Amino acid sequence: MVLRAIEKLFRHEAAGGVALMVSAALALIVANSALSGSYEAFLNSVLSVTVNGTGLEKPLILWINDGLMAIFFFLIGLELKYEIVEGRLRNPRDVILPGAAAVGGMALPAIVYAAINWGNPETISGWAIPAATDIAFALGILALVGSRAPIALKVFLLTLAILDDLGAILVIAIFYTAELKVNYLLMALIPLAGLFLLQSQRSHRVAPALLLGAVMWVLVLKSGVHATLAGVVTAFLIPIHDKNGGSPLHALEKGLAPYVGFVIVPIFAFANAGVVLKGMSPADLLNPVPMGIALGLILGKQIGVFGTTWAIVKLGFARLPDRVTWTHIYGVSCLAGIGFTMSLFIGGLSFASPDLMNDVRVGVLTGSIISAIIGYVVLSRAKNPALETDEETETEAA
Repeated sequence: MVLRAIEKLFRHEAAGGVALMVSAALALIVANSALSGSYEAFLNSVLSVTVNGTGLEKPLILWINDGLMAIFFFLIGLELKYEIVEGRLRNPRDVILPGAAAVGGMALPAIVYAAINWGNPETISGWAIPAATDIAFALGILALVGSRAPIALKVFLLTLAILDDLGAILVIAIFYTAELKVNYLLMALIPLAGLFLLQSQRSHRVAPALLLGAVMWVLVLKSGVHATLAGVVTAFLIPIHDKNGGSPLHALEKGLAPYVGFVIVPIFAFANAGVVLKGMSPADLLNPVPMGIALGLILGKQIGVFGTTWAIVKLGFARLPDRVTWTHIYGVSCLAGIGFTMSLFIGGLSFASPDLMNDVRVGVLTGSIISAIIGYVVLSRAKNPALETDEETETEAA
C-alpha cells in the first residue's frame, strides 16, 4: 500500500517541479548555515579519472555540470528526436504557434538583459541566461492548476518548452564554445561514425551506442565544445525502431526519465542554487546581472511569448488551440519565465567569478519564483470552457 502510494506520488506531473523546489530550498539553507564552508569545499573537491597521468581532473561541480548534465541533455535529445520524427513536431502546421512563441520567448528576455548590461563587457556575455525555460518546473506548476487548464494548453506549453530547449542547445553550441582544439574534435568523429553505423543497422542493443557516446563526450569535452552537446548528438543517433520491432529510444527514455527528474536535476539544483545571502540587501537586486535576469524572465518572457502568440493569431497564420483562451496564453507566458535549471546552467557557462555566479542565482531564483506565482494565480483563476460546457449540460439534464 505504501509503495503504491509512493509510486503514484512520483508519477504525478508536479513531482519533478517539487523535487527541484526542495533541492533549491535545501541549497539555500545549507549555503547560509554553519555548513556553508563544507558545502563549498565539497563542490570544489577535485575528482580525477586518469590512466598513466592522462585523463580528466575537475572539481566536483564541473563533473555535475559537464557530466551529469550531459545525461540530462541526452534525455532531452531523445525527446526531441521522437517529437520531430513521430510526435508533436512532425506536422509543421502544429509547430507554427508554439514555435513562434518559443522564438519570441527567447529573443525578448535576451534583449531585456542586454539592454540593462549594455556597455559592460564583464556581464554582457550572460545575455542568454533568461532565454531558457525549465520544462519540469513549468509543467509542475501547470499540473497544480488541475482541470482549469485545458489539455491543449499543456500540449502548447510542452511544445513551446521543447522548442525552447532546442534553441538553448543551439545557443550553447554557437556562443558558448571555448577555444577549439581541432585534434580532439577530429578524434570525436570516430565514435560518431560508430554511432551512425549502429543506427543504420537499426541495432537493438543500446550499450555499444552508450559506450561510444561516453567516448565522444570525453573527446568533445577536451575539444573545447561544450560536452553536453555530445549527449544530444548521441541521442539523435539512437534508433526509434530496431530491426526486431522494438524501440531502443523509447526504452531508454522511459528508463532514464525517473533518474534524470529525481536524481540528476535535483543534484544539479542543489549544487548550483546555493545563493549566499550574507551581506546582501534588497538593493543588490538592482545590480545589472540579477536585474537583467529577473526582468528578462518576468517581463521578457511574458512579452515575448504572449506578444508573439497574439501577433501570429491576429495575422491569421495560426489559431489558438482548442478551448484555450487568451488568459490561458498569458498564464503560460508567465510560466515560461521559470528559467531555473537551464538558466543556472547557462549562467555557469557565462561567468567564472563566484560573485557574478551568486548574482546569477539571485536573478534566476527571483525571476523564476515571481513568474511561477503570477502564472499559477492567473491560470488558477482562468475558466476552462470544457468544464463550463459540462456543467451547463448537467444543469440542463437536471
